[in-house]
Amino acid sequence: MSRQHATPLLLRSDSTTAPLKLTPMAMLAGEGAVAETDIQRLVHEHPTVLPIEEIDPTFVGAVSICRELRTPAGPIDNFLVTPGGLPVLVECKLWRNPEGRREVVGQILDYAKELSRWTQSDLQREANVRLRTTGNILLEKVREVAPEVDEIAFNDALSSNLRRGRFLLLIVGYGIREGVEAITEYLQRHAGLHFSFGLVELPIFLLPDGSRLVTPRVLARTVNIVRQVVAVPEGMAIADVGSDDESAESIDPDQAELAARRQQFWKEFLAVLKLDDPEQPIPRPARQGYLSFMFPAPNGSSWLTVYRDMKKNEVGVFLSASRNSAGEYAAATIAEEWNSVQPQLGGTAALWKDSYGRPKVGDHRSFSDLENPGQRELAFAWLAERVNTFVNVLRPLVRSAVDDYRAREGL
Repeated sequence: MSRQHATPLLLRSDSTTAPLKLTPMAMLAGEGAVAETDIQRLVHEHPTVLPIEEIDPTFVGAVSICRELRTPAGPIDNFLVTPGGLPVLVECKLWRNPEGRREVVGQILDYAKELSRWTQSDLQREANVRLRTTGNILLEKVREVAPEVDEIAFNDALSSNLRRGRFLLLIVGYGIREGVEAITEYLQRHAGLHFSFGLVELPIFLLPDGSRLVTPRVLARTVNIVRQVVAVPEGMAIADVGSDDESAESIDPDQAELAARRQQFWKEFLAVLKLDDPEQPIPRPARQGYLSFMFPAPNGSSWLTVYRDMKKNEVGVFLSASRNSAGEYAAATIAEEWNSVQPQLGGTAALWKDSYGRPKVGDHRSFSDLENPGQRELAFAWLAERVNTFVNVLRPLVRSAVDDYRAREGL
């Protein structure tokens, strides 16, 4: 059965005026018609138009890097990456015939296969070539949205996700109506990569005043293609301890040694950590520069980040949340109640705002040398107390705020 989508109606404030049917711009002939480059530009300039949260919330908050990223399989229409180092590949198409659909799916799969052979340096090089920039342009663009992102953690997560093929693949365009379910069967035969997939129609309607209305809708999605999908909060990465990662890391001894040192650090820390809250999940020792203590919010949208900055010999904690989520609502609520929250957190806990005005609650402390056993012991004692206190204070506040959020949103 064909998918049918009704034409939107514009209801005017004057009740005596008849509703106006909006015209899809793709149906306009000649000047003013939408081209694939228009969709590319829209996605690049306004990445939030992509309904990523409905497809795989792990990739929420993706930041636009560039258009037409060159690969041996051809240029990727839009390339994005999350602050947690998860790549998003977008292919924009105006599909005019059913026969072209499998070809388009095959094309984006070819892009993914090529990227899975790349290192973080390869990706950085090609992005710089495309943008005519130098340096770590990927990190720079991500930090424009998420200034708190740690460079080492981001680079490591991106390298790991490239190697594992942990991507979100999106096909975005017009004219997608029939046969989309059959795409899943095609994808099942190409499940070697750990990807999620979404098929998105992006109709653009012309309003009477000349402005445009964009109404994105998800027509097909599959996150079960991956052999193992773990829902993690935005800003975090998936830390695997298994044969696949160990085998891949053996190719790069320096990265393997760094990952082992990080894991040992967190193993020692978790051994001394004692939490009062028996319901608080405790993460496994990560091979990254941070741990995530999940708070009770839908879609993993709130968590406590516990981190170590090796260059600064610094450890700390801060409340994290996915953008435009119940977790972000909880963080804002806690910020509004800061005068009563801060005394409970004690220490040097602080409230600040990032460059986008989003509240941040956290604490940190520097030590002379975290490789020194004595200093390491002091750091563990301080960090364990901070984690326990932040969990005791913030976890119930997040739970309460989430209940308010659900009631307000009618969930």
